Amino acid sequence: MNKSLKYRNELKFFINRHQYYVIRNRLRDLMEQDKHVGPTGEYHIRSLYFDDIDNKALHEKLGGVRDRVKYRIRIYNGSDHVIHFEKKIKFKDYIAKVKEPLTRDMYDSLMGGNYGVLKEQNKPLLDEIHDEMKNRLLRPKVIVDYVREPYVCVNGNVRITFDKELRTGLHAVDIFDPKLRPVRAIDHDLIILEVKYDEYIPAYIKIALQLEGLNRQSASKYVICRKYLKFNTWEDY
Repeated sequence: MNKSLKYRNELKFFINRHQYYVIRNRLRDLMEQDKHVGPTGEYHIRSLYFDDIDNKALHEKLGGVRDRVKYRIRIYNGSDHVIHFEKKIKFKDYIAKVKEPLTRDMYDSLMGGNYGVLKEQNKPLLDEIHDEMKNRLLRPKVIVDYVREPYVCVNGNVRITFDKELRTGLHAVDIFDPKLRPVRAIDHDLIILEVKYDEYIPAYIKIALQLEGLNRQSASKYVICRKYLKFNTWEDY
């Protein structure tokens, strides 16, 4: 474990629409909405996930490897005002994330095959990604697209999100393509509930969530969208 990183607990569940309405109505009286939400109480997330020539991130997740990493570029609400290249780190039951900002010009250069633009920034994470691209042929694999409804609580630094309308861009890899029309990757009735926290979840939030009665799931959005791509377009891993 890299002790310089901030590791958190993360729990994921599949819930249906009825469970969503029940849990959300309970949480509204107990937690605040994230400050970044729009008028609907949500925001849109689109990520471009990368994997290497051996699809290491995919196969390690499917194989149950506990310590692993994923790389992705993420934007919000379709805007290029905030673009981050992120590394998500899984260590046992904990997660951590490190990220560096990209400009739109840097993004466009990357998508044009100029990975050297990362090396010019003198940033350890971007240097690492550049080396992965050069040595392991790390490349864009799939777009993951969804709407997030987030709630936060300072006690325990708890963050609870409802991720809806999970979609994949199929073979498209340009997150700014105005013609992109992502397709739904899971059943319309399913929502992904994610619970992140530091050391503990306050008892009153635990009671509201009733986690013991929920369907815990381990599949990542990345894996769900890659599987959809495989089974619907004959992609070969």
